[in-house]
Amino acid sequence: MERAFWTTPYLSSLDAQVLSIDGRDVVISPTIFFAESGGQESDKGYINRIEVTQATVVDERIIYRLAREPDFVVGDLVSVEIDWPRRYALMRLHFAAEIVLELFYRKFPGLEKIGAHIGQHKARIDFALEGNISQYFPEILQDVELLVAAALPIESRFTDADRLRRCWYIEGFSTVPCGGTHLRNTDEVGRIRLKRNNIGAHKERVEIYLVD
Repeated sequence: MERAFWTTPYLSSLDAQVLSIDGRDVVISPTIFFAESGGQESDKGYINRIEVTQATVVDERIIYRLAREPDFVVGDLVSVEIDWPRRYALMRLHFAAEIVLELFYRKFPGLEKIGAHIGQHKARIDFALEGNISQYFPEILQDVELLVAAALPIESRFTDADRLRRCWYIEGFSTVPCGGTHLRNTDEVGRIRLKRNNIGAHKERVEIYLVD
């Protein structure tokens, strides 16, 4: 199946062919409907105006569970629509988290990330770290603002197409393996806010929010 959300992440609707149906579970291609992976939540939306309640990656396929039995059959062309404001918020928060993570890695070589999640309203990164991580927020935010203001192009590409391995790349900053949906330019991240949350001994959580 073709994952159009990688090649055209700004597309919010398209027509796709139905490859298989099993009850309320369907497989389509191409698809713009991202399924949760790598900590990024799934898109929300519709296939032929039927709500998709769950999107699951199974081997090399993405299976979409519908809210009711489909009114189409294998081979049909169906309309696919995603909630664009949600998708764009996920893209912005995802990349904000990517930048914050890379900046912390630079500040603390060998720092261990122990968790991450990207939702529509906030992102979080969990670190194995002693002490109050918020003392570093002013420096990190300043560096984020510089990257955003620089309006640097973000390139997304395959590193291994057969194994569906991808990365993002910013010249002069970093190359990072990632299979999420990415922005085109750092200026789209906008302004962000960081919040610290203590989640246990020797564990620190950084929460990331969009300001505008």
